[in-house]
Amino acid sequence: MPQISEKGLKMPSSPVRKLVPYAEAAKARGVHIYQLNIGQPDIKTPEQAIAAVKNTDMDVLEYSHSAGNQSYRDKLATYYNKIDMNITSDDIIVSTGGSEALLFAMGSICDYGDEVIIPEPFYANYNGFATASGVTVKPISTSIENNFALPAISEFEKLITDKTKAILICNPGNPTGYLYTQEEMDQLTALVKKHDLFLLSDEVYREFAYDGRKHLSVMNMKGLENHAIMIDSVSKKYSMCGARIGCMVSKNKEVMATAMKFAQARLSPPTFAQIAAEAAIDTKQEYFDDVITEYIERRDILIEGLKEIDGVQVANPGGAFYCVAQLPVEDTDVFAQWMLENFELDGETIMVAPAAGFYSTLGMGKNQIRIAYVLEKESLKKAVRILDKALKAYNA
Repeated sequence: MPQISEKGLKMPSSPVRKLVPYAEAAKARGVHIYQLNIGQPDIKTPEQAIAAVKNTDMDVLEYSHSAGNQSYRDKLATYYNKIDMNITSDDIIVSTGGSEALLFAMGSICDYGDEVIIPEPFYANYNGFATASGVTVKPISTSIENNFALPAISEFEKLITDKTKAILICNPGNPTGYLYTQEEMDQLTALVKKHDLFLLSDEVYREFAYDGRKHLSVMNMKGLENHAIMIDSVSKKYSMCGARIGCMVSKNKEVMATAMKFAQARLSPPTFAQIAAEAAIDTKQEYFDDVITEYIERRDILIEGLKEIDGVQVANPGGAFYCVAQLPVEDTDVFAQWMLENFELDGETIMVAPAAGFYSTLGMGKNQIRIAYVLEKESLKKAVRILDKALKAYNA
């Protein structure tokens, strides 16, 4: 029999989706599941985005430009310049989700065997993107004790070798919800300039910053014109996960020219989704104000509830819509599966994402879970109660 590739064998499974068969079996038994495992917002997509697609009049559904529709890129540039990024449409390549933008970025700056330093825990698919690109992830651990703040720069220095090409951050973070401070961004800026590295910043949760905090983009940092690469997406900000539209942004002309070759190889991003994304840019600030208020209320209900459960430790997120909780169990993969197979409270149970898959270091995060607070408030209260009862039953 022909052999599967070594690369394919090394591709990690999704920690978010691997429990789906157990959830489907539970649903088939009539169990209601509160899904806290996936970052699919329940917030309504802006009406004008849906209407733009419905009202499209065309005779031929053509390829778009490989970099994305010019009108969309122009509008994106205007949007970004309102938050002081000082870019043009030529600094933008539209991608099929933020995922493809990350693949373009890694392919453009890394050769096989090169290294990218990433604070962990991090978005689980970074491991997959790195594997697909032949890139080695060099993780640097953060701690739940200080809300997963940026590690000391001296720890980064220890990991930098002649193979290091970039540092990758997610800001605000998935799965932690951590929002980087001005001081931390200044430190990263100095570090990548000192060692002549790229700084990749995944900013798909930019709009969701809480408690008076402000998001600071890598594109706002001075002196990083040749170092900074930003990844963005419409998925979370407009609750348009199914559109699969993102973008890669950089002022580095060589990087963008290289990324364009990857964009040409996949031909073009989807036309209807770009039409929806372009219309979504006109979303009023009131929409985001309401969404942020809702997420803050959900976060507070979730965090306060988790803190009341014996043995649970939780970090307080400053952005996005996730938190990481540490549970009084040895292995949350086993516990999460047990909740779907063997536990229910009044015909209900919960589905969470075991956090080990958000780490690159083997053995890290085995007693942690990621929770996405993308359910309405009453459902979150019920979910916390179910988790409390489940832990008591599991540890009895």
